[in-house]
Amino acid sequence: MNFKEVEKAARENLNGSCKVCKVCNGIVCAGEVPGMGGKGSGSSFIQNSKSLEQVKINMRVIHNVSNPDMSIKLFGEVMDAPIFAAPITGTTLNMGGKISERDYIEPVVKGCVNTGIYAMVGDTAVDEFLIENLKVLNENEGKGIVFIKPWENDDIIRKIKLAEEAGAIAVGVDIDACGLVTLSMHGKTVVPKDIKALKELKKSTKLPFIVKGIMTVQDALMAVDAGVDAIVISNHGGRVLDSTPGVAEVLPQITKAVKGKITILADGGVRSGVDVLKMIGLGADAVLIGRPFVTASFGGATEGVETYVNKVKSELSGAMILTGCQSIKDINNKVIYKCMPESKGIHII
Repeated sequence: MNFKEVEKAARENLNGSCKVCKVCNGIVCAGEVPGMGGKGSGSSFIQNSKSLEQVKINMRVIHNVSNPDMSIKLFGEVMDAPIFAAPITGTTLNMGGKISERDYIEPVVKGCVNTGIYAMVGDTAVDEFLIENLKVLNENEGKGIVFIKPWENDDIIRKIKLAEEAGAIAVGVDIDACGLVTLSMHGKTVVPKDIKALKELKKSTKLPFIVKGIMTVQDALMAVDAGVDAIVISNHGGRVLDSTPGVAEVLPQITKAVKGKITILADGGVRSGVDVLKMIGLGADAVLIGRPFVTASFGGATEGVETYVNKVKSELSGAMILTGCQSIKDINNKVIYKCMPESKGIHII
């Protein structure tokens, strides 16, 4: 399957909720929330893409790397590449309503499993969507990670138990979802989490526990203090707060503060294998990719997802060869030529 064919079909099936632009950078869909765009001016979504684009890598060509090993072990599972499908939920709320939640998420989960990576599934204002996501995970041997919105802790713990029963390999809370318009529109109450609340959630499960939505060194250090297993550096795809920096801007600072103390995942503007290499070079252990998986599923179902993942894996392999990296652990800040030269404190040469 050709990915251009996938994109063409996705434009029709997304029913105007996403234009499936040649470059998915948030400019055309700015302000379209509900929808697939960024909140307000859309600048947070746009900055994710812009900041990652401004990171430059340099070539190394005198070496013996020809068949790089992209595998990685996270949360007790070996993956063929350091890539997760980000948790995106709510086909009727944000994706035009032409395709059901199951018809969207099932190809994502299956396509990821078939290509040696894992999908993350999410929670939203419609409780049935989480239940459907968990059913799909269960039918695929629980091969995925479940993210729950920051409801009151009792409700989160109840849903964590459901995720455990479905066989999830890890669970998390996207604490940045306190700003989601789609939740407030449905009268759903979400609350911020302090260290005490995070400790309670961590204690409630034996699964690896992840906090998503970290954008500052201070929050990262508090997540470490709370004892969580991993953090996701993310501004929720630019959908919760206008005018934030891009993930690639803040990642080096956070990495410097907590690398080695906690698993670091990065989510924001990743579209290609080169982008994956950039994020890992900036300090992430693995990345999340969001909107392109919507395109892949809506445009080609399971085969579309497999086509996209294999495309990114091929690009990552090529980038590793041309930067002299035999394994994922070999990717570090040495592959970065420069990063956001206009931003003081994170210029790398």
